[in-house]
Amino acid sequence: MGYLFLTIAIVSEVVGTAALKASEEFTRPIPSIIVLLGYAIAFLCLSLTLRTIPVGIAYAIWAGCGIVLVALASYVLFGQKLDAPALIGIALITAGVIVVNVFSRSITH
Repeated sequence: MGYLFLTIAIVSEVVGTAALKASEEFTRPIPSIIVLLGYAIAFLCLSLTLRTIPVGIAYAIWAGCGIVLVALASYVLFGQKLDAPALIGIALITAGVIVVNVFSRSITH
């Protein structure tokens, strides 16, 4: 269940962050509500994740996946392009998340 809650937390945070851009500094009501709900769900699910996954590992996965997915969402939704250094950095973040998930013994399954 830990990874299910973590996945929901990541997706909710990405939706909330994408809506943050669309909220135009909280001047648009619907995107603003989506921001608040997205972050509330994200933090609730992240807290439930911590029942089975250590906080350092859960946060590293959450933050790493969030960065990659927000960059992808920004490209798709807002046309924000990334240069080569940004893409290399995102690739390294992805590699780090994979290393943590595949090789770390800190994760309880």
